[in-house]
Amino acid sequence: MLMVTPCTDWYLVFTGVAKGNVPLSTSILPINLILQILLLPIFLLLFFGRSGNVEFRSLVESILLVLLIPFLLVLVTKKIVSRSNTSGTSFTSFFVKSQVLFLSLAVVAMFASEGRNLLENPDVIYKLLFPVIIFFIITFLLAQLVSRFFKFSYQNRVSLTLTTMARNSPISLAIAVSAFAYEPLVALSLVIGPLIELPILALTSQLLLKIRKKVI
Repeated sequence: MLMVTPCTDWYLVFTGVAKGNVPLSTSILPINLILQILLLPIFLLLFFGRSGNVEFRSLVESILLVLLIPFLLVLVTKKIVSRSNTSGTSFTSFFVKSQVLFLSLAVVAMFASEGRNLLENPDVIYKLLFPVIIFFIITFLLAQLVSRFFKFSYQNRVSLTLTTMARNSPISLAIAVSAFAYEPLVALSLVIGPLIELPILALTSQLLLKIRKKVI
C-alpha cells in the first residue's frame, strides 16, 4: 500500500530543498490524490485478495484533516500576513525554512500513534528496511534515466525524481486503519515507512544539489 501510493505533501518540501521545479510538482498533486483514491481499492484486491472495508466517512475525514484544512489555514494566514506590515516577510521566511522541522513533527505524531505496537514488534523495522531501500534506489535510477532520455532541465529532473520516490503514508495509514482494523501490523508498517523514507529523501535532495553544481 505504501509503495503504490504517490505522495501528496512532503515531496514538495524536498523538491524545494533541492532547488527543483516546485510549481510543476505542485500542479500534479491533485492528480496523485485522485489516482490513489481510485486505485487503492483495486490494489487492495490484487495484493490482499479483498478490497477491505474502507468507510467513506473515514476517507473524507482523512482528506479533510491531512489536506484541505491545512490548505485553508495556509490561505487564511497568507491573507492576514499580506495585509499586515513588512514583518510578514520574516514570518513567512520562518515557516519556509522550518518545513523539514514541521514535517518531522508530523512523522513523530504518526510514530507515536503506533508506538506500543512498534515496541512489541521491533523486528518489523528490519523486515521493511531492505525492500524499502531497494524501492528507492530503483525509482531514483529510473528517474535519472528518464530525465536524461527526455533531456529534462535540472529543475524538472528534481521534480520527477522526488515525486516518483516519495510515498503517501498519511492517506495509506488512514485507509489501512479502517480496512485492517484487526491487523495492527499493517498500520505499523505504514508508520515505519516514513521513518526510513524521510532520511533517504533528505540524502537524495543533497545528492541532487551536488549534481546541480556539476551541471552548472
